[in-house]
Amino acid sequence: QVQLVESGGGLVQAGGSLRLSCAASGSIFSIRIMGWYRQAPGKQRELVTTITSSGTTYYTDSVKGRFTISRDNAKNTLYLQMNSMKPDDTAVYFCWAYSGSTSWGQGTQVTVSS
Repeated sequence: QVQLVESGGGLVQAGGSLRLSCAASGSIFSIRIMGWYRQAPGKQRELVTTITSSGTTYYTDSVKGRFTISRDNAKNTLYLQMNSMKPDDTAVYFCWAYSGSTSWGQGTQVTVSS
């Protein structure tokens, strides 16, 4: 089992930046892929970005060129650097990991004001 704890959410103006962190613990050696989802009010949860254990990344079209996913294996931490943020990025962001089973963090609120 993997436990995930996010941090770093908050309020930012349009055009600004935020960095989210996700600290992993437990059976981290078994993690095959990690990523970030987000859920805006009244909308379904959507996949934002993923990174595999070998470093291959995926980004949904709406964040390409603005968001960067990375991981620090020494610190067992996943990051999401968000630049040039837009009001449409407002959502609760969830850290996610797959290790044979799916694990979710508790979510962190990100609000982008216009």
